[in-house]
Amino acid sequence: MKMLRILIADDHDLLRRGVKSLLQSHSGWEVCAEASTGRDAVSKAEELLPDIAVLDISMPDLNGVDAAKRIRKASPSTEILILSMHYSDQLIRDILEAGVRGYIVKSDSDRDLIIAVETLAKHKPFFTPRATEVMLTNFNAGKTAHIDGSEPLRDRLTTREREIVQLLAEGKSSKEVASSLNISVKTAETHRANVMRKLQLHTVSELVRYAVRNQIVEP
Repeated sequence: MKMLRILIADDHDLLRRGVKSLLQSHSGWEVCAEASTGRDAVSKAEELLPDIAVLDISMPDLNGVDAAKRIRKASPSTEILILSMHYSDQLIRDILEAGVRGYIVKSDSDRDLIIAVETLAKHKPFFTPRATEVMLTNFNAGKTAHIDGSEPLRDRLTTREREIVQLLAEGKSSKEVASSLNISVKTAETHRANVMRKLQLHTVSELVRYAVRNQIVEP
């Protein structure tokens, strides 16, 4: 039988080792790569094309949702399982839009991780009962909330702008943002100005609060 190849990405070493140990105890599964940042996860997924990518939602440089989008683009057959600290209706909307079909909370991971990976290996979706409940109640509420044609402010951000938000919220300067994204400082500053205008924010501390509230970075 073909081995199921799994990539694990989490910036907490202890958690990553725990997930790895749990997965490798399953016959026929192997952890083909580990990553501690979103960008590293994308790079390794592009190179190795794993069957499953298990991604922490809050990672440095690139969060789990944006990393998932890039992995799905580079390797459409790779199924994604997102690990989160807690439930959020907005997060569930984000991961569904990113093409992610697996979502569990870290506190439930011992119980749900193996079942989730088994289900995703068959290319079927896996969401915990609580996540499904959130999807049904809040997802519908979210749709009706924007029936007037308006959209949530954060949905107007491009993928690149979301990256800019994360890097700025992590305390990086425009020069460091430019270096991380391989763009000019002027372009980075333009993106920064656009983000602040779109989100109607005026200070970096407001931007940090926004990023934490929307699980783009950890508090």
